[in-house]
Amino acid sequence: MDLTFSPEEEAFRREARAWLEANKPAADERGEEPRQRAEFDRRWQRAMFDAGWAGINWPTEYGGRGASLMEQVIWYEEFARAKAPEPTTLFVGLKHGGPTLMACGSDEQKSFHLPKILSGEVVWCQGFSEPGAGSDLAGLQTRAVIDGDDLVVSGQKIWTSFGDIAQYQELLVRTDPEAPRHKGISWVICPMDAKGMEIRPIRTMAGHEEFCEVFYDEVRIPRANVVGAINDGWKVAMSTLSFERGTAFLSEQVRLAQLVDALVELARETPLESSPQRQVALEDEHIARRLAQCTAEVEALRAMTYRSVSRTARTGMPSAEGSLIRLFFSELQQRVCRLAMDILGSRILRWDVPRGEWDWVFHYLLVFSSTIAAGTKEIQRNIIGERILGLPR
Repeated sequence: MDLTFSPEEEAFRREARAWLEANKPAADERGEEPRQRAEFDRRWQRAMFDAGWAGINWPTEYGGRGASLMEQVIWYEEFARAKAPEPTTLFVGLKHGGPTLMACGSDEQKSFHLPKILSGEVVWCQGFSEPGAGSDLAGLQTRAVIDGDDLVVSGQKIWTSFGDIAQYQELLVRTDPEAPRHKGISWVICPMDAKGMEIRPIRTMAGHEEFCEVFYDEVRIPRANVVGAINDGWKVAMSTLSFERGTAFLSEQVRLAQLVDALVELARETPLESSPQRQVALEDEHIARRLAQCTAEVEALRAMTYRSVSRTARTGMPSAEGSLIRLFFSELQQRVCRLAMDILGSRILRWDVPRGEWDWVFHYLLVFSSTIAAGTKEIQRNIIGERILGLPR
């Protein structure tokens, strides 16, 4: 494993750092309402696109930077260190829809959609999960009947991020109900303004409404919108999983390290309720030990990721180690935020919680989903057991 960077890579780091510092917008300009966020993200993505920084890992033939794996590592680290805002409403198009079209789309689909995705012109959402098919995606039941040149779709999807502001959806439907579970599924580009669709925002316990449930009542989608072949949607959906090649969580990891640094400062300033002498939390041996553990685990996570990326750079193929990193990262997020709640104590229950303390409460509520999203911790452990440890299914 090589954890050093070449002189060329260090020059790339300096270039990226200088551009980000000179051009990043302030995150507080984004606003809270989803459409405001989308407009902010579109402007920021367009600025990166015009400067040649959009699509850092997209091939150059599709308008991307074509960066090497180590350059991707550097970019994600510098992006997070600069505290540049992630264009979150564009995530599905940039990280899922676009890569899928590159791998499996027709020339017409690529030429029409990829420039719009990379420049931030459109928002995509994902139509995978259903009330009865989340982590067990092969159990999806939303049906599509072939009728001439159309697919006629009926069913329901849930946890569709930004479904109410998106223009397109990557949609998985069952086109052959008699086929085995992983067969008979098709991957379709669904226009979100198609007749027969109903979109309902879902308010989470963190106060956001970025998730939606989507209902399809005989929605007609042109058969030309199928990506890959009819009934081959499982293979198409799996084609994007290796696109990030181990770099997917790098910026999140840097932000987690920043969160731990902020947590140390919180412990340095906050009196501990359980202390008769009202000592600050950092002076409590148990709290200090947990802070040290979180700090060490952040560094361990970084080393794990570097090791995985280094191996991928040598072999050209990602491994199941990604599930180890994903599982460790998601559970560490929750431990960090739980520690913040223990430091703050009952003050977080007040109606007039100060904004700085409420930010910690928001993080705590938000990371409950981290061991569910992108494959539950149980699914990740199954992958680790079967593909790394060689255990029976």
